[in-house]
Amino acid sequence: MKPTIAHLGIAVTDLDAAASFYRKVLHVPCRGPEEADGARILHLDFGEAEVELLAPMTPDSPIGRFLAKRGPGIHHICYRVADLDASIAACREHGYTLVDEVPRAGANGHRIAFLHPKATHGTLIELTE
Repeated sequence: MKPTIAHLGIAVTDLDAAASFYRKVLHVPCRGPEEADGARILHLDFGEAEVELLAPMTPDSPIGRFLAKRGPGIHHICYRVADLDASIAACREHGYTLVDEVPRAGANGHRIAFLHPKATHGTLIELTE
């Protein structure tokens, strides 16, 4: 299996206001919200990939800190891989800095791991199976 884009994470201050465009203009099906990693997450279905709207539950959550520093916008891109453990091992082998040294549970209960943006040319990358 070649890697595919699983989703794009977009940090927002107001989940309902941000979802309005997708619902009213694009008529995109959505699921949620759910809570994970200190964020309320609304999943927008774009076929094989999703857009996740991420609103912080607290100011000191990862999304809360991102918004305070950078404001609303693209937070991360998530790639679906065939074997998350093998991909993490390859990251270590090639010197990529991991935020998550071992997979953890993310949205929808999927196993995930993040790579540090300093190691990936400024983009926070999430890997999932």
